[in-house]
Amino acid sequence: MKTVLAWIAAAAVLAGGASAIAQPSAPDIVVKAAVPAPLFTYQEVMVAMRDGVRLQTVIMTPTNAKGPLPILLRRSPYGVPDKAYTDVPDPLKQLYEDGYIFVIQNIRGRFKSEGTFSLSQDVTVTPGKGTIETRDAYDTVDWLVKNVAGNNGRVGIYGVSYDGYTAGATLLGPHPALKAVSEQASPVDQWMNDDDHRYGALRLSYDFEYAVYEEADKNANTHFAFDKWDTYEWYLAAGPLSTLNENYTHGKIRYWNETIEHPDYDDFWKNQAWVQALHASTVPNLNVAGFWDQEDPWGPWQIYRHASLSDPKHTNLMVAGPWYHGAWRRSVSTLGATPLGQDTSLAFRENIEAPFFAYWLHDKGMKPAWAATMFQTGSNIWKTYAAWPPAAAKPTSLYFHADGTLSFAAPGPGEAGAHRDYVSDPANPVPYRARPISPTYPAGDWRTWESADQRFVDHRPDVLTYVSAPLSADLTVSGPVAAELFASTSGSDSDFIVKLIDVAPDDAQKPAWSADDGPLPGMFAHSANGYELPIAMEVRRGRYLSSFEHPHALTPNKPVKWDVPLRDRDHVFKAGHRIMVQVQSTWFPLIDRNPQTFTPSIYAANAGDFVAATQKVYAAPDMASRIVLPVVAGGG
Repeated sequence: MKTVLAWIAAAAVLAGGASAIAQPSAPDIVVKAAVPAPLFTYQEVMVAMRDGVRLQTVIMTPTNAKGPLPILLRRSPYGVPDKAYTDVPDPLKQLYEDGYIFVIQNIRGRFKSEGTFSLSQDVTVTPGKGTIETRDAYDTVDWLVKNVAGNNGRVGIYGVSYDGYTAGATLLGPHPALKAVSEQASPVDQWMNDDDHRYGALRLSYDFEYAVYEEADKNANTHFAFDKWDTYEWYLAAGPLSTLNENYTHGKIRYWNETIEHPDYDDFWKNQAWVQALHASTVPNLNVAGFWDQEDPWGPWQIYRHASLSDPKHTNLMVAGPWYHGAWRRSVSTLGATPLGQDTSLAFRENIEAPFFAYWLHDKGMKPAWAATMFQTGSNIWKTYAAWPPAAAKPTSLYFHADGTLSFAAPGPGEAGAHRDYVSDPANPVPYRARPISPTYPAGDWRTWESADQRFVDHRPDVLTYVSAPLSADLTVSGPVAAELFASTSGSDSDFIVKLIDVAPDDAQKPAWSADDGPLPGMFAHSANGYELPIAMEVRRGRYLSSFEHPHALTPNKPVKWDVPLRDRDHVFKAGHRIMVQVQSTWFPLIDRNPQTFTPSIYAANAGDFVAATQKVYAAPDMASRIVLPVVAGGG
């Protein structure tokens, strides 16, 4: 923020009667507005790692510091400030009030930091030593406590997304001075889930565009230059994935090359699954997840579960809320078209994040007495839990029926062999959000697509819809949700996508919100009446049903069970709402098109391999497709 200087000019003109002689103007008086005292001192240093590589590091110390302060560290591939903050950014205000020395560091190979950057190498685990970021963070903390003036010998590390990973990786080998870690939306296994894949199904648009973003230029975050705004049209016209390298990136983006070279869950991917080396809560750690995180919704839960394997001091904490990726660092007071009644992000920063660091780094306040805190949507209240998932949650089956209904009653004898059909055509895939689908970067609409109204596809013949009767009472769902689908395809490979949806009542006479609720952002400026809010959505790829390491062709027209994990949720389906499930086989260009003909690698498929296929979803007594909900009686 640039300092604003105010200048005031004044002149006095003396006048007499009609014959008075004009007097010369008084000299201009220039008044310079008072410049506020700087909030921070700024220092940029190059910190040497154990192998001699030096990392660009910015240190900002509050000028009002009274006594030694702890250090809060963030390590990032995205760049560091080129000057001290002249105002405290909103996400840091609560932390600033408690008093910290803020340190931001570019990881190796990015911007002025020396060394080589690679999206894959950066997360590869060395047995017993963690990843590169585990070691670089250790060396950085060691340097900071020895060289930064006015620190109290305690360091915390935090960050979102990639910065969340660099924080989380410290758990594999923390420095003794590292006293608190908050890994937020951290990825942990890029083949199994999070940014780049969903159980081996490639997240095409994100993987391709992010690889270019990070690896095209060491000194910049690069946006791929699309020649069409609607990337649905662009990716479809590009054809098989082999054309992207042939026509656009020409083998220059290492991570994209590696993705194409390793289609299956081989050692290349397994060695990057750093969470598999985590078996204990080694440092007090606060995991943060968004239930509607469009990038890294899986990793935080995995870190929490792995750290829970040994947590004798109860220092492993889990927080989740109604957020898209990193939204807790912004402001979120609506979900879809529904007001939440508060700024949930501000509440997190004030009541959870700041007290967490204050306790472990300042000895202020009380140690958290809970294991998990959730903003429960539907009821729109914060809830704390002694354990997650809560013991009161009981797996409850919600069954598909061939007439398109959902019911807690299983299919009966009269429904033997019952199923519904649709044709999946990779030449006309179902878009994952309403078109036009803008590039992932830099447009802001990518952030919120997971909470978008699903009515934009419910008329398509290649999307099956199942819906319950209006609920007579609230239904509380707290814990892991899953789908169990019995389905067949006429092809030899296929995808199935399952969406669990909360359908609001459609009352045309009653507005969803009033002026008293405050203005809704433009992306939410529509009625909640009939709104189809996604609660959980996921894809499974047929070739990996029996093995992630060794793909197998499906037998055409043979029904098989598809287990589709839908992750952890905390949501209340309110009385009067209906529960909906949508099933489809394409989700483009979020997920690459399955040719529906088995090939050794989808990434090497040619145009002739892409064929239309007839899909059958069964709702029979012996093949009862269902959603398994962790229901808490009475709301818990």
